[in-house]
This record gives sequence, C-alpha cells and structure tokens, in this order.
Amino acid sequence: MIKKQTIINLVEEHLKGTDKFLVDVKVLAGNKIEVYVDCPTHILIADCVALSRHIEGSLDREKEDFELQVSSPGATESFKVLPQYQKYVGTKVCAVTKDGTKHEGLLVSAGENEFVIEETRREKKALGKGNQTVVENITLTYNQIKETKSVLPF
Repeated sequence: MIKKQTIINLVEEHLKGTDKFLVDVKVLAGNKIEVYVDCPTHILIADCVALSRHIEGSLDREKEDFELQVSSPGATESFKVLPQYQKYVGTKVCAVTKDGTKHEGLLVSAGENEFVIEETRREKKALGKGNQTVVENITLTYNQIKETKSVLPF
C-alpha cells in the first residue's frame, strides 16, 4: 500500500514556492488516493492536473497500481488547515465547538492558535420593550472546534 507520507512529500515538493497549500491527503483501501489542495484566491483545474501528473510521474504503477484524484475541497467541506481559515477572513462562517455550541458570523481574523468570529444576534432589551441588536466578537481556539464551514450566501 502506498504511504500517506509519500504522497504528502510529493505534494509539498510540487507546491513549494507557490501560494497553493495542501489541505488533506487520504489513502484508502485499494490504493485509492485523494488529494485536496487550495489557494488563497482560487484553485484552477490546470493546477490540479499539473499536481496529478507530478504525483503519477513520481510513483511506479509497475510496483503498485493506484487510483488518484486531485481536487480542491468543496465549498461545503469543513476547514482543516490554517490557510483555509485565512482564506475565508471577511466572509460568513459557522463554527461548531466540541461541546455542540454553534457560532455563526463574520470571520474577523485567523491566527496561529485562535480565530475570531463577529456574531450578530437579537436580544431583549434590559429596560423597556423590544429587542436590540448585539454584536460580539467570539474568540475560539482551534482545539475547541469540531468543525468550521463557510456559509454560502443564497
């Protein structure tokens, strides 16, 4: 079976010096290899094709046969690496913590250890009738998070 680290090394070798980054590598039963890459702007099909050719050219099908798929993570997939968080700064995201708490709002910043979501909600006024809009910055660490996804505007 082809080792995951072998694929990671090949991907990183190919992406070195570019703005593209590795999101995930999966090596499944039967040597089915899935590689997910992204870019701060957008990933092109040509980028995926070039990476696929690099990986295929570096592996020997005579030794071990494999199936290879190279793509970008889908827009509805959970973030896996820091550059994905950084890519989506300024857009609406939904983060679910490990304890099940949901935070939805504008991703304000994404640092090395934590990220900030600007959450807007309606609450009852302390005095008087009616509701008021409350805007709060929620700081979360990555190890608190079960999943974070981009919220698509419809």
